[in-house]
Amino acid sequence: MSLNMKKVRPIPESPQNQEEFEQLVLHESILSATGLNADSLQIGIRGDPSLRETTSLRLRYKSDVDSRLGELSPNFADLLLRRSTYRLFVGFNNGEIRTHSVFDPLTQEIHTAERLVNPGYIARQFPMISYADKVQIIRDLYKALRGLPGYQQMPAYWRNILVRRSREWSPMAQEEIESIISHLQMLRDLPVYFMRNITICMVQRIIRIQFNCDGTQILRAEDFKEFLEQNIPG
Repeated sequence: MSLNMKKVRPIPESPQNQEEFEQLVLHESILSATGLNADSLQIGIRGDPSLRETTSLRLRYKSDVDSRLGELSPNFADLLLRRSTYRLFVGFNNGEIRTHSVFDPLTQEIHTAERLVNPGYIARQFPMISYADKVQIIRDLYKALRGLPGYQQMPAYWRNILVRRSREWSPMAQEEIESIISHLQMLRDLPVYFMRNITICMVQRIIRIQFNCDGTQILRAEDFKEFLEQNIPG
């Protein structure tokens, strides 16, 4: 059986259209190639409303991540600040920890809390690299991509966006990473709407937090302190 595929007409790329397309791409997505696309402090994506309605009926589940968080937190900071990890996901409810490495950026690794408290495991799985050198690898990776023949097949407006992003890009500040990780226990211990999981990405400088009610909060790392002041009681 063959599929009837309609021929897609190419998008015209006059200079006027390129500029229009660039602006459209940058403003129609929540998290774009240039980062969090919003003028507000954070973006909230609403989920299943029944989750909020039944929050008080669902008991808090303590996973292996919870029981070992005191040991894990300094290791999380170590992964992002002194080792190869550039993106970290911590799932408190399911006990799943995911990492992405600058040495193999297209893959995702999954770890357990039990292993991530083991210094030998950390040393074997996550090569050491200074934060400055990790940042330079990220810059070099994007530079190498721009030199690939296939990259030139990208529409001109997208090339312009990515070139501008590379020129203006800076990583998440190290002190922001330390601040975020130092507040994990507090966010997890909130009495009603507590954190279920968190993603920290030093490349996009964003934090993605899911609470046990409905939806997801996405915010810039530099806005984390203000987010706490406005949303967390006490």
